[in-house]
Amino acid sequence: MNYLIKLFPEITIKSKSARKNLIKCLRRNLRKVVDEHDPEARLSASWDAIEIALSRPLATEALAEFEAALGRVPGIHEVLAVENSPLGDFDAIAERVLPLWLPRIAGKSFRVRVKRKGKHDFTSADLERYLGGKLLAGAEGARVDLSRPEETLALEVNRERLQLIGRRWPGLGGYPLGTQESALVLMSGGYDSPVAAYRMMRRGVKSHFLFFNLGGPAHEQGVRAISHYLWQRYSPTHKVNFISVPFEGVVKEILTTIPDHLMGVVLKRMMLRVAERVAARARIPSLVTGEAIAQVSSQSLHNLAMIDGVTERLVLRPVVADDKQTIIDEARQIGTAAFSESMPEYCGVISNRPSLKVKRGELEAAEAGFDFTVLDAALAAATRTRSDRLIADQASLPEITTLDGEAALAEAPRVSVIDIRHPDEREAAPLALPDTELLAIPFFELQERAPALPRDRHYLLYCDQGVMSRMQALHLADQGLAHFGVYRR
Repeated sequence: MNYLIKLFPEITIKSKSARKNLIKCLRRNLRKVVDEHDPEARLSASWDAIEIALSRPLATEALAEFEAALGRVPGIHEVLAVENSPLGDFDAIAERVLPLWLPRIAGKSFRVRVKRKGKHDFTSADLERYLGGKLLAGAEGARVDLSRPEETLALEVNRERLQLIGRRWPGLGGYPLGTQESALVLMSGGYDSPVAAYRMMRRGVKSHFLFFNLGGPAHEQGVRAISHYLWQRYSPTHKVNFISVPFEGVVKEILTTIPDHLMGVVLKRMMLRVAERVAARARIPSLVTGEAIAQVSSQSLHNLAMIDGVTERLVLRPVVADDKQTIIDEARQIGTAAFSESMPEYCGVISNRPSLKVKRGELEAAEAGFDFTVLDAALAAATRTRSDRLIADQASLPEITTLDGEAALAEAPRVSVIDIRHPDEREAAPLALPDTELLAIPFFELQERAPALPRDRHYLLYCDQGVMSRMQALHLADQGLAHFGVYRR
């Protein structure tokens, strides 16, 4: 099986030297992805595409995983699964493609699309008309529609080779990862910051993660999980770091010394001060946040300018002009919403009367009484974890019982399963466990209702991916409720 990797259009309009470097980087990134499945595969780059030739067939599951991974590599416009054969004359081409195409177009509208590389004694339109005539003659009820066909039958002529396109699917777009400088993304685990991180990765930016822990082990577990997911799915070709900074002491100092209406802005300024120092040590030139205009009071244009005043580094906000629903929709598309919607709420500082336009003099006067040694202590206690170790390095977290499959469930005594999915998800895909007590408590009610459940049973939480269930079980364990675990089908 061969694959033709089409470049993101913005790459194709670059200068010769820039384009050459971008293709070289993309080829290097693809090599890392391909090596996970077939180290003997060959990669060859041309001016507008990269071809991958597998050395052996992959098993069905491995093939699906490989093809999905190709579609998530930044810098790719489209992935085409192709079959190569010698070119031959028009009759030979028709003999090759008609048996495959005729069943697809019976009773349908269609068009033929041909792309050529090299010099030939025919044009692309010549071959399209010839094959179109053969298909019309051989397929009952078929008709040509060049504008809105039900089927588009595509092939490419590459010099003396015929490349028959079987399937195609969209790529991630953007630029190859590593072609831009690095950034440090401030991750909260909500909807916004993961989408901001994804957008930076898509533009070729190697993105490290900085997390300010306000809620203990369960909070960190959740943000680790979402950061690992983003890295593994969209940038596994480059190792990055996850830095966790304990911020409870900073929040306590803010609550003690800062006037109520300034607290939100001051918290953001303290985070940027720490981010500046972390980035300086790692020689990272820019910071990234998930802030959007007017979502909360600290994110008015004026207050954002006050926040940025504490750092000399460029602060990027990829979702700054997006509506909340737009961000949530994109989070669902890239797969981070399932993490974010189940993230326990940890609001470190809540102002009753937040100011939309903080005065600089008042802000500086308030911070003059702040004990900045708590920032030094937070930074000194920060931990750094490499991205490929984010899930493995969890020794400090409590053990969570996990049962896989109905057979394991049947052997466990006094066990109930709680389906914590949203009611709409439960209705769309009901969970059937005829021999086990099944409760339905959505995740947003679980923390309130769990303490009232009898403690003489073990409760296993269920969700589609298992991530939300583990986070909720850890959050309950943090509260001393150790009789909750995870069930996975």
